[in-house]
Amino acid sequence: MILILEPNAGQESTEYKVLTGQLDRLPGISYRVHREVGAEVTLTEIYLIGNTAALTLEQMQVLPCVEKAVRVSEAYRVLGRHKQGDDRPSSFEYNGVKFGQDSLNVFAGLCAVDSPESVAEMMKALRDNGQVCTRMGAYKPRTNPYAFQGFGAKCLPYVFELAGKYGIKVISMEVTHESHVDEIRAALQATGKPTGVMLQIGTRNTQNFELLKLVGKQQEFPVLIKRGFGITLDESLNAAEYLASEGNRKVIFCLRGMKTNMGDPHRNFVDFSHVPAVKRLTRMPVGIDPSHSVGSRSAAPDGILDLFHVAAQGVVAGANMVLVDFHPNPEKALVDGPQALLISELPHFLEDIALARQAYLQRAALAARHRATQ
Repeated sequence: MILILEPNAGQESTEYKVLTGQLDRLPGISYRVHREVGAEVTLTEIYLIGNTAALTLEQMQVLPCVEKAVRVSEAYRVLGRHKQGDDRPSSFEYNGVKFGQDSLNVFAGLCAVDSPESVAEMMKALRDNGQVCTRMGAYKPRTNPYAFQGFGAKCLPYVFELAGKYGIKVISMEVTHESHVDEIRAALQATGKPTGVMLQIGTRNTQNFELLKLVGKQQEFPVLIKRGFGITLDESLNAAEYLASEGNRKVIFCLRGMKTNMGDPHRNFVDFSHVPAVKRLTRMPVGIDPSHSVGSRSAAPDGILDLFHVAAQGVVAGANMVLVDFHPNPEKALVDGPQALLISELPHFLEDIALARQAYLQRAALAARHRATQ
């Protein structure tokens, strides 16, 4: 069970102490307090752990400071969408950009940063096409130990400075070690915080539980977590719950294809049909990564790239974020060049995504009208 307290309920107040005193006396029940401090409002949730079946919502809602009680119906206590009375928000804002289950953001950019020139060309194209988000890989975990691993902290200053120059507000950037978070934080400070960073947990680290705990403990940066290699959806959603259970609830879940030869000739088996499933089970915005799902620039007989088709399928299903690779010269890209789109293709891609989004909104409106007649 979750107790949602009244906004700005102070831990030093008499009412709060009375509440925790009563919770301490509940037999077989322990609790965990989560506080989210905003610019104007502090929100507090208390998670009751143990056999809460004997406790009624009515009993708990009359306790001091309690605004609402929610019965937990999913294994994902913090991020789950629970069935009884759970109207907690399914969105958050970061650096002026909204991320939610009702929004759509495109993160087009370099899978791996290779030069200031490539970064500048990419960010200029994004600005010219009205975009404020991008992906930029500084740290690149690779299957082959001899493959390019990214420039790391060396490239961060010019990436952040160029983001500020071109009005980019959020950069999705993978981290594989806690030191990377410190390096990102230091580089942002040194450059005057010209942009924001969304930390990315890659598919290889989805079950690196110590990394998840460390990234979850900080609340400065939101987190994008990708579905893990060849594991169930439930296992990957529990990985996201690790982040939230440590305190960071600004989490986006990203589908990127499942590693199996059943997906051939695509790089991975495209799993974007799980977009609505994740939105039903959790309150997380759901992203898709068509680049790493398809892995090539192959086109169908209609002349549309598979990557465009797959991205549209995810957006029509209600995806809230698209993570996609572009490069000024894919043949010279240091990572995943064969799947990168050309910067000249960015307007076409964005227009295609807009068509798919319009189709989703029309389908949602149609469903709403149908429900109203039942």
